Amino acid sequence: MARTALVVGASGLVGSHVLRLLLENPAYDRVTVLARREVPLTHKKLTQRLIDFDRLAQLSDFPRVHDVFCCLGTTMKRAGSQDAFRKVDFTYVVELGRLAERHRATQFLVVTALGADPRSRVFYSRVKGETEAALRRLQLDAVLIFRPSFLLGSRPERRPAEWLLAVLSPLVAWVMVGPLARFRPIRAQAVARAMVRVAGQGPRGPQVYESNELRRLARA
Repeated sequence: MARTALVVGASGLVGSHVLRLLLENPAYDRVTVLARREVPLTHKKLTQRLIDFDRLAQLSDFPRVHDVFCCLGTTMKRAGSQDAFRKVDFTYVVELGRLAERHRATQFLVVTALGADPRSRVFYSRVKGETEAALRRLQLDAVLIFRPSFLLGSRPERRPAEWLLAVLSPLVAWVMVGPLARFRPIRAQAVARAMVRVAGQGPRGPQVYESNELRRLARA
């Protein structure tokens, strides 16, 4: 049976790859994007809907889909404050999960981050962990959590520190073996491939995929 998917965060580093992979995947016959602005892409399987995320919880005509891919996320620098960061990375994501639950989606696949922990002293990691905890409580067949390490890929804005790490990562990757393997930077496209592959496997319950596991799934 052909599947349907919803992608939120389709203009982002991981979400843009997820969208293209789903459009190329014959297992999906319809892909819907929810976004603030239209994604510059056309495809016979693609439907785009522009929404106000501040009113996401009031969205009455949420699309009925099998799989929801949530690739929403921001940075402290872009958000400008802890409250603004939390609104995107916690409030929007959890509200999306509740809508998926209410409209009987089967799977909710979400990108968080390496080190996500609701008890962390690091604000970023704590918010990611609190988001995961809230999503785990939803009554869905599957809540699939993907925790990449530092993401490599082409970004619209230049980030000097990230550019430097991307350049250096191949030089230090060889020492990141065993328990350190999960700290290796990972390409956004690999994360997207892992997400789409896991969706096709149809696991049940809450599942967590760490960065080294994402790398393996992307190669499978």
